Amino acid sequence: MGEIIRHTYSVCPVCLKRIPAVHKAYGKAVYLEKTCPEHGDFSAVIWRGRRDMEAWRGGLPPVAAGENENCPHGCGLCAEHRQGTCCVLLEVTKRCNLRCSFCFAEGGGGEDIPFDVIRKRLQALAVPGETLVQLSGGEPTVRGDLPQIIAAAKEAGCQYVQLNTNGIRLGEDSQYVRDLAEAGLSFVFMQFDGTHDGIYRALRGRELLQIKKQAIDNCARHNLGVTLVPTIVPGINTQDIGNILRFAVSQSPVVRGVHFQPVSYFGRYPALPADERRFTLDELLAAIEEQAGTLVPWDSLLPSRCDHPLCGFHGSYIVMPDKTLSPLHRMDNSCRSKTTTAEQNRAFVALKWQRPQTGEAGNDDAVESGFDSFNSFLQRIRSHSFTVTAMAFQDAGNLDLERLRRCSLHVFDDGRFVPFCAYYLTRHASS
Repeated sequence: MGEIIRHTYSVCPVCLKRIPAVHKAYGKAVYLEKTCPEHGDFSAVIWRGRRDMEAWRGGLPPVAAGENENCPHGCGLCAEHRQGTCCVLLEVTKRCNLRCSFCFAEGGGGEDIPFDVIRKRLQALAVPGETLVQLSGGEPTVRGDLPQIIAAAKEAGCQYVQLNTNGIRLGEDSQYVRDLAEAGLSFVFMQFDGTHDGIYRALRGRELLQIKKQAIDNCARHNLGVTLVPTIVPGINTQDIGNILRFAVSQSPVVRGVHFQPVSYFGRYPALPADERRFTLDELLAAIEEQAGTLVPWDSLLPSRCDHPLCGFHGSYIVMPDKTLSPLHRMDNSCRSKTTTAEQNRAFVALKWQRPQTGEAGNDDAVESGFDSFNSFLQRIRSHSFTVTAMAFQDAGNLDLERLRRCSLHVFDDGRFVPFCAYYLTRHASS
Protein backbone atom coordinates (compact mmCIF):
# COMPACT_ATOMS: atom_id res chain seq x y z
CA MET A 1 0.00 0.00 0.00
CA GLY A 2 2.85 2.38 0.65
CA GLU A 3 3.33 4.96 3.41
CA ILE A 4 2.69 8.68 2.98
CA ILE A 5 5.77 10.50 4.28
CA ARG A 6 5.15 14.04 3.01
CA HIS A 7 2.42 16.28 1.62
CA THR A 8 3.08 18.82 -1.11
CA TYR A 9 1.55 20.22 -4.31
CA SER A 10 2.22 19.46 -7.96
CA VAL A 11 0.45 19.87 -11.32
CA CYS A 12 -1.60 17.60 -13.51
CA PRO A 13 0.66 16.50 -16.39
CA VAL A 14 -2.21 16.90 -18.85
CA CYS A 15 -3.86 20.22 -17.95
CA LEU A 16 -1.12 21.64 -15.68
CA LYS A 17 -3.70 22.51 -13.01
CA ARG A 18 -2.24 22.74 -9.51
CA ILE A 19 -3.24 19.71 -7.42
CA PRO A 20 -2.29 18.18 -4.05
CA ALA A 21 0.42 15.52 -4.08
CA VAL A 22 2.16 13.19 -1.65
CA HIS A 23 5.50 11.49 -1.29
CA LYS A 24 4.72 7.82 -0.75
CA ALA A 25 7.34 5.26 0.26
CA TYR A 26 7.25 1.69 -1.02
CA GLY A 27 10.13 0.12 0.84
CA LYS A 28 13.14 2.37 0.20
CA ALA A 29 11.77 3.85 -3.04
CA VAL A 30 9.70 7.04 -2.92
CA TYR A 31 7.09 8.16 -5.46
CA LEU A 32 5.28 11.44 -6.07
CA GLU A 33 1.59 10.59 -6.36
CA LYS A 34 -1.29 12.88 -7.29
CA THR A 35 -4.83 12.84 -8.63
CA CYS A 36 -6.42 15.29 -11.07
CA PRO A 37 -10.24 15.36 -10.80
CA GLU A 38 -10.45 15.47 -14.60
CA HIS A 39 -7.51 13.36 -15.81
CA GLY A 40 -7.01 10.78 -13.08
CA ASP A 41 -4.10 9.37 -11.10
CA PHE A 42 -0.40 9.92 -11.76
CA SER A 43 2.76 8.57 -10.17
CA ALA A 44 6.49 9.20 -10.73
CA VAL A 45 9.49 7.75 -8.95
CA ILE A 46 11.56 10.48 -7.27
CA TRP A 47 13.99 8.46 -5.12
CA ARG A 48 15.23 4.88 -5.55
CA GLY A 49 16.53 4.39 -2.02
CA ARG A 50 20.24 4.36 -2.82
CA ARG A 51 20.66 6.89 0.03
CA ASP A 52 18.45 7.88 2.96
CA MET A 53 16.07 10.48 1.51
CA GLU A 54 15.09 12.11 4.82
CA ALA A 55 18.72 12.45 5.90
CA TRP A 56 19.60 13.96 2.51
CA ARG A 57 16.69 16.44 2.71
CA GLY A 58 17.95 17.58 6.10
CA GLY A 59 14.86 18.83 7.88
CA LEU A 60 13.47 21.41 5.44
CA PRO A 61 9.78 22.11 6.14
CA PRO A 62 7.10 21.01 3.66
CA VAL A 63 4.86 23.40 1.73
CA ALA A 64 2.19 24.74 4.07
CA ALA A 65 -1.47 24.49 3.12
CA GLY A 66 -2.81 27.73 1.67
CA GLU A 67 0.49 29.03 0.30
CA ASN A 68 0.14 31.03 -2.93
CA GLU A 69 -2.52 29.09 -4.80
CA ASN A 70 -1.49 30.72 -8.08
CA CYS A 71 1.88 28.91 -7.97
CA PRO A 72 3.38 27.79 -10.32
CA HIS A 73 1.33 29.54 -13.01
CA GLY A 74 1.73 33.04 -11.59
CA CYS A 75 5.46 32.77 -10.95
CA GLY A 76 7.28 35.98 -11.04
CA LEU A 77 8.70 35.60 -7.99
CA CYS A 78 6.08 35.73 -5.22
CA ALA A 79 6.41 36.40 -1.49
CA GLU A 80 6.31 32.65 -0.85
CA HIS A 81 9.47 32.04 -2.87
CA ARG A 82 12.28 31.06 -0.52
CA GLN A 83 15.37 31.85 -2.58
CA GLY A 84 16.85 34.77 -4.48
CA THR A 85 18.30 34.72 -7.98
CA CYS A 86 21.69 33.07 -8.32
CA CYS A 87 21.72 32.82 -12.13
CA VAL A 88 19.47 34.52 -14.69
CA LEU A 89 18.88 32.63 -17.94
CA LEU A 90 18.29 34.82 -20.97
CA GLU A 91 17.32 33.28 -24.31
CA VAL A 92 18.98 35.04 -27.25
CA THR A 93 17.74 32.82 -30.10
CA LYS A 94 15.32 30.04 -30.97
CA ARG A 95 17.63 28.73 -33.71
CA CYS A 96 19.97 25.76 -33.26
CA ASN A 97 22.50 23.83 -35.35
CA LEU A 98 21.39 20.48 -33.87
CA ARG A 99 18.10 18.66 -33.59
CA CYS A 100 18.53 16.79 -30.29
CA SER A 101 16.25 14.05 -28.97
CA PHE A 102 15.98 15.95 -25.69
CA CYS A 103 15.75 19.77 -25.60
CA PHE A 104 14.04 21.75 -22.84
CA ALA A 105 13.76 24.80 -25.11
CA GLU A 106 12.72 22.95 -28.28
CA GLY A 107 15.53 24.69 -30.13
CA GLY A 108 15.79 24.54 -33.90
CA GLY A 109 12.83 26.56 -35.07
CA GLY A 110 12.10 30.25 -34.79
CA GLU A 111 14.42 33.21 -35.11
CA ASP A 112 17.01 35.26 -33.30
CA ILE A 113 15.75 37.73 -30.75
CA PRO A 114 16.61 41.24 -32.00
CA PHE A 115 19.77 42.70 -30.53
CA ASP A 116 18.04 45.86 -29.31
CA VAL A 117 15.49 43.74 -27.44
CA ILE A 118 18.25 41.70 -25.82
CA ARG A 119 20.12 44.84 -24.78
CA LYS A 120 16.99 46.26 -23.13
CA ARG A 121 16.38 42.97 -21.32
CA LEU A 122 19.96 42.91 -20.08
CA GLN A 123 19.58 46.43 -18.73
CA ALA A 124 16.34 45.41 -17.02
CA LEU A 125 17.66 42.23 -15.39
CA ALA A 126 21.13 43.37 -14.33
CA VAL A 127 22.03 44.31 -10.77
CA PRO A 128 25.35 46.10 -11.38
CA GLY A 129 28.30 44.25 -9.93
CA GLU A 130 26.22 41.21 -8.96
CA THR A 131 24.28 39.52 -11.77
CA LEU A 132 25.33 36.20 -13.29
CA VAL A 133 23.55 35.92 -16.65
CA GLN A 134 23.49 32.71 -18.66
CA LEU A 135 23.06 33.27 -22.41
CA SER A 136 21.00 30.41 -23.77
CA GLY A 137 18.68 29.43 -26.59
CA GLY A 138 18.37 27.55 -28.90
CA GLU A 139 22.11 27.60 -29.55
CA PRO A 140 23.55 31.07 -28.82
CA THR A 141 26.63 30.58 -31.01
CA VAL A 142 24.57 30.56 -34.21
CA ARG A 143 24.59 34.33 -33.75
CA GLY A 144 27.48 36.19 -35.30
CA ASP A 145 26.83 39.11 -32.93
CA LEU A 146 27.16 37.06 -29.73
CA PRO A 147 30.35 38.96 -28.78
CA GLN A 148 28.36 42.18 -28.97
CA ILE A 149 25.66 40.66 -26.74
CA ILE A 150 28.31 39.69 -24.18
CA ALA A 151 29.72 43.22 -24.30
CA ALA A 152 26.20 44.60 -23.79
CA ALA A 153 25.77 42.36 -20.73
CA LYS A 154 28.98 43.72 -19.23
CA GLU A 155 27.94 47.27 -20.06
CA ALA A 156 24.61 46.67 -18.29
CA GLY A 157 26.56 45.75 -15.16
CA CYS A 158 26.47 41.94 -15.19
CA GLN A 159 29.37 40.68 -13.10
CA TYR A 160 29.53 37.31 -14.84
CA VAL A 161 28.44 36.18 -18.31
CA GLN A 162 28.03 32.45 -18.85
CA LEU A 163 27.51 30.77 -22.22
CA ASN A 164 25.27 27.70 -22.52
CA THR A 165 26.39 25.91 -25.71
CA ASN A 166 26.72 22.63 -27.56
CA GLY A 167 30.31 23.63 -28.39
CA ILE A 168 30.17 23.08 -32.16
CA ARG A 169 31.12 26.60 -33.20
CA LEU A 170 33.63 26.85 -30.38
CA GLY A 171 35.37 23.83 -31.88
CA GLU A 172 35.18 25.06 -35.46
CA ASP A 173 36.17 28.72 -35.04
CA SER A 174 39.00 29.68 -32.71
CA GLN A 175 38.75 33.34 -33.71
CA TYR A 176 35.11 33.36 -32.61
CA VAL A 177 36.17 31.98 -29.21
CA ARG A 178 38.76 34.74 -28.97
CA ASP A 179 36.11 37.34 -29.78
CA LEU A 180 33.84 35.95 -27.03
CA ALA A 181 36.67 36.03 -24.50
CA GLU A 182 37.71 39.56 -25.40
CA ALA A 183 34.09 40.74 -25.16
CA GLY A 184 34.01 39.65 -21.51
CA LEU A 185 32.72 36.05 -21.45
CA SER A 186 33.33 34.61 -17.98
CA PHE A 187 32.95 30.85 -18.51
CA VAL A 188 31.38 28.20 -20.71
CA PHE A 189 28.72 25.58 -19.89
CA MET A 190 29.24 22.99 -22.64
CA GLN A 191 26.95 20.08 -23.46
CA PHE A 192 29.05 16.92 -23.05
CA ASP A 193 27.07 13.68 -22.85
CA GLY A 194 29.82 11.07 -22.94
CA THR A 195 33.20 9.83 -24.06
CA HIS A 196 32.22 7.92 -27.21
CA ASP A 197 30.29 8.88 -30.32
CA GLY A 198 27.55 6.27 -29.97
CA ILE A 199 26.15 8.44 -27.18
CA TYR A 200 26.12 11.54 -29.38
CA ARG A 201 24.49 9.70 -32.28
CA ALA A 202 21.71 8.57 -29.94
CA LEU A 203 21.11 11.92 -28.20
CA ARG A 204 22.27 14.56 -30.69
CA GLY A 205 21.96 12.86 -34.08
CA ARG A 206 25.62 13.05 -35.10
CA GLU A 207 29.15 12.31 -33.94
CA LEU A 208 30.43 15.21 -31.86
CA LEU A 209 33.19 14.00 -29.53
CA GLN A 210 36.15 15.31 -31.52
CA ILE A 211 34.66 18.75 -32.10
CA LYS A 212 33.89 19.04 -28.38
CA LYS A 213 37.50 18.18 -27.57
CA GLN A 214 38.60 20.87 -30.03
CA ALA A 215 36.22 23.33 -28.35
CA ILE A 216 37.94 22.62 -25.03
CA ASP A 217 41.33 23.24 -26.66
CA ASN A 218 40.15 26.50 -28.18
CA CYS A 219 38.77 27.69 -24.84
CA ALA A 220 42.08 26.79 -23.20
CA ARG A 221 43.90 28.88 -25.80
CA HIS A 222 41.82 31.91 -24.83
CA ASN A 223 41.74 31.25 -21.06
CA LEU A 224 38.05 30.40 -20.81
CA GLY A 225 37.02 27.89 -18.17
CA VAL A 226 34.68 25.12 -19.33
CA THR A 227 32.19 23.12 -17.25
CA LEU A 228 31.02 19.93 -18.94
CA VAL A 229 27.25 19.38 -18.83
CA PRO A 230 26.04 15.81 -19.47
CA THR A 231 22.34 15.03 -19.87
CA ILE A 232 22.07 11.57 -18.30
CA VAL A 233 19.54 9.29 -20.02
CA PRO A 234 18.83 5.69 -18.94
CA GLY A 235 19.95 3.15 -21.50
CA ILE A 236 22.22 5.63 -23.28
CA ASN A 237 24.96 7.05 -21.06
CA THR A 238 24.34 6.06 -17.44
CA GLN A 239 27.33 3.69 -17.64
CA ASP A 240 29.66 6.45 -18.87
CA ILE A 241 29.44 8.68 -15.79
CA GLY A 242 32.79 7.61 -14.37
CA ASN A 243 34.47 8.02 -17.76
CA ILE A 244 33.08 11.55 -18.09
CA LEU A 245 34.54 12.47 -14.71
CA ARG A 246 37.95 10.98 -15.50
CA PHE A 247 38.05 12.77 -18.85
CA ALA A 248 37.09 16.08 -17.24
CA VAL A 249 39.80 15.81 -14.60
CA SER A 250 42.35 14.96 -17.30
CA GLN A 251 41.49 18.28 -18.99
CA SER A 252 42.14 20.44 -15.93
CA PRO A 253 42.74 23.34 -15.56
CA VAL A 254 40.65 24.41 -18.58
CA VAL A 255 37.81 22.06 -17.57
CA ARG A 256 36.57 23.35 -14.22
CA GLY A 257 34.05 20.64 -13.42
CA VAL A 258 31.13 18.46 -14.44
CA HIS A 259 27.51 19.52 -14.00
CA PHE A 260 25.24 16.49 -14.36
CA GLN A 261 21.63 16.88 -15.46
CA PRO A 262 19.49 13.73 -15.15
CA VAL A 263 17.04 13.81 -18.03
CA SER A 264 13.73 15.62 -17.52
CA TYR A 265 10.80 15.23 -19.85
CA PHE A 266 9.75 18.63 -21.18
CA GLY A 267 10.30 20.68 -24.30
CA ARG A 268 10.98 18.39 -27.25
CA TYR A 269 10.21 15.23 -25.26
CA PRO A 270 6.70 15.85 -23.92
CA ALA A 271 5.62 12.20 -23.51
CA LEU A 272 5.07 11.13 -19.90
CA PRO A 273 7.83 8.56 -19.27
CA ALA A 274 7.67 5.20 -17.58
CA ASP A 275 9.58 5.03 -14.29
CA GLU A 276 12.42 3.07 -15.88
CA ARG A 277 13.07 6.10 -18.12
CA ARG A 278 13.78 8.30 -15.10
CA PHE A 279 17.20 8.63 -13.45
CA THR A 280 16.88 9.92 -9.91
CA LEU A 281 19.34 12.04 -7.97
CA ASP A 282 20.25 9.22 -5.60
CA GLU A 283 20.87 6.91 -8.57
CA LEU A 284 23.31 9.50 -9.90
CA LEU A 285 25.08 9.66 -6.53
CA ALA A 286 25.34 5.86 -6.50
CA ALA A 287 26.61 5.76 -10.09
CA ILE A 288 29.37 8.26 -9.30
CA GLU A 289 30.40 6.22 -6.26
CA GLU A 290 30.40 2.96 -8.24
CA GLN A 291 32.02 4.20 -11.44
CA ALA A 292 34.41 6.91 -10.26
CA GLY A 293 35.66 5.01 -7.22
CA THR A 294 38.17 6.89 -5.09
CA LEU A 295 38.38 9.78 -7.58
CA VAL A 296 35.19 11.27 -6.07
CA PRO A 297 34.78 10.14 -2.43
CA TRP A 298 31.13 9.45 -1.59
CA ASP A 299 31.11 11.91 1.33
CA SER A 300 32.50 14.78 -0.75
CA LEU A 301 29.17 15.33 -2.55
CA LEU A 302 26.90 17.51 -0.42
CA PRO A 303 23.17 18.26 -0.76
CA SER A 304 22.30 21.62 -2.26
CA ARG A 305 21.55 24.25 0.36
CA CYS A 306 20.85 27.04 -2.09
CA ASP A 307 18.26 25.17 -4.14
CA HIS A 308 16.30 22.32 -2.54
CA PRO A 309 18.42 19.28 -1.53
CA LEU A 310 16.33 17.04 -3.79
CA CYS A 311 17.27 19.30 -6.72
CA GLY A 312 21.00 18.73 -6.67
CA PHE A 313 24.37 18.40 -5.01
CA HIS A 314 27.84 19.92 -5.14
CA GLY A 315 31.40 18.89 -4.43
CA SER A 316 34.48 21.12 -4.44
CA TYR A 317 38.01 19.88 -5.11
CA ILE A 318 41.58 20.69 -6.08
CA VAL A 319 43.00 18.77 -9.02
CA MET A 320 46.37 17.48 -7.84
CA PRO A 321 49.43 17.15 -10.12
CA ASP A 322 48.81 13.38 -10.42
CA LYS A 323 45.23 14.07 -11.67
CA THR A 324 43.52 12.98 -8.47
CA LEU A 325 40.92 15.11 -6.70
CA SER A 326 41.49 16.44 -3.19
CA PRO A 327 38.10 17.32 -1.60
CA LEU A 328 37.79 20.71 0.05
CA HIS A 329 34.64 19.71 1.96
CA ARG A 330 33.26 16.50 3.45
CA MET A 331 29.80 15.53 4.61
CA ASP A 332 29.03 16.08 8.29
CA ASN A 333 25.92 16.72 10.32
CA SER A 334 26.43 20.49 10.39
CA CYS A 335 26.36 20.82 6.59
CA ARG A 336 22.90 19.26 6.45
CA SER A 337 21.32 22.12 8.39
CA LYS A 338 23.04 25.04 6.67
CA THR A 339 21.37 27.12 3.99
CA THR A 340 23.19 29.19 1.41
CA THR A 341 21.95 32.43 -0.08
CA ALA A 342 21.82 32.95 -3.82
CA GLU A 343 24.55 35.56 -3.46
CA GLN A 344 26.85 33.12 -1.64
CA ASN A 345 26.19 30.41 -4.20
CA ARG A 346 26.86 32.77 -7.11
CA ALA A 347 30.19 33.79 -5.60
CA PHE A 348 31.09 30.12 -5.08
CA VAL A 349 30.41 28.97 -8.63
CA ALA A 350 31.99 32.02 -10.20
CA LEU A 351 35.18 31.52 -8.22
CA LYS A 352 35.34 27.86 -9.21
CA TRP A 353 34.29 28.06 -12.87
CA GLN A 354 36.15 31.18 -13.94
CA ARG A 355 39.82 30.70 -14.80
CA PRO A 356 42.22 33.22 -13.25
CA GLN A 357 43.84 35.74 -15.51
CA THR A 358 47.37 35.10 -16.72
CA GLY A 359 49.77 35.60 -13.83
CA GLU A 360 47.09 35.21 -11.12
CA ALA A 361 47.26 31.43 -10.86
CA GLY A 362 50.81 31.12 -9.67
CA ASN A 363 52.79 27.90 -10.05
CA ASP A 364 50.80 25.12 -11.74
CA ASP A 365 53.48 22.57 -10.93
CA ALA A 366 53.07 22.21 -7.17
CA VAL A 367 55.15 19.36 -5.79
CA GLU A 368 53.31 16.04 -5.71
CA SER A 369 54.06 15.46 -2.04
CA GLY A 370 52.25 18.61 -0.99
CA PHE A 371 52.63 22.40 -1.06
CA ASP A 372 55.68 24.34 -0.03
CA SER A 373 53.62 27.11 1.56
CA PHE A 374 50.06 28.07 2.42
CA ASN A 375 50.27 30.60 -0.40
CA SER A 376 51.07 27.87 -2.94
CA PHE A 377 48.09 25.88 -1.62
CA LEU A 378 45.82 28.89 -2.22
CA GLN A 379 47.28 29.37 -5.69
CA ARG A 380 46.55 25.73 -6.54
CA ILE A 381 42.94 26.14 -5.39
CA ARG A 382 42.58 29.10 -7.71
CA SER A 383 44.31 27.61 -10.72
CA HIS A 384 43.05 24.01 -10.44
CA SER A 385 39.60 24.24 -8.85
CA PHE A 386 37.16 21.53 -9.88
CA THR A 387 33.51 20.98 -9.05
CA VAL A 388 31.13 18.03 -9.37
CA THR A 389 27.57 19.32 -9.32
CA ALA A 390 24.10 18.24 -10.43
CA MET A 391 20.70 19.71 -11.13
CA ALA A 392 17.70 17.40 -11.43
CA PHE A 393 15.18 19.51 -13.31
CA GLN A 394 11.47 18.79 -12.86
CA ASP A 395 8.82 18.13 -15.49
CA ALA A 396 5.04 18.03 -15.20
CA GLY A 397 5.17 14.40 -14.07
CA ASN A 398 7.35 14.95 -11.00
CA LEU A 399 7.03 18.69 -10.27
CA ASP A 400 7.08 19.37 -6.52
CA LEU A 401 6.23 22.89 -5.36
CA GLU A 402 8.35 22.42 -2.25
CA ARG A 403 11.36 22.15 -4.53
CA LEU A 404 10.20 24.82 -6.96
CA ARG A 405 9.89 27.53 -4.34
CA ARG A 406 13.61 27.18 -3.48
CA CYS A 407 14.79 27.48 -7.11
CA SER A 408 17.60 30.00 -7.70
CA LEU A 409 17.91 29.54 -11.50
CA HIS A 410 15.46 32.00 -12.99
CA VAL A 411 14.49 32.68 -16.60
CA PHE A 412 14.04 36.37 -17.42
CA ASP A 413 10.72 36.80 -19.20
CA ASP A 414 9.96 40.46 -20.00
CA GLY A 415 10.30 41.79 -16.49
CA ARG A 416 9.57 38.60 -14.58
CA PHE A 417 12.06 36.20 -13.02
CA VAL A 418 10.50 32.75 -13.42
CA PRO A 419 11.88 29.55 -11.83
CA PHE A 420 13.39 27.42 -14.57
CA CYS A 421 11.15 24.37 -14.13
CA ALA A 422 8.00 26.51 -14.05
CA TYR A 423 9.00 28.37 -17.21
CA TYR A 424 9.62 25.24 -19.29
CA LEU A 425 6.69 23.12 -18.07
CA THR A 426 5.27 21.06 -20.93
CA ARG A 427 1.83 19.46 -21.14
CA HIS A 428 1.72 15.70 -21.65
CA ALA A 429 -0.79 13.88 -23.80
CA SER A 430 -3.67 12.26 -21.93
CA SER A 431 -3.31 8.48 -21.73
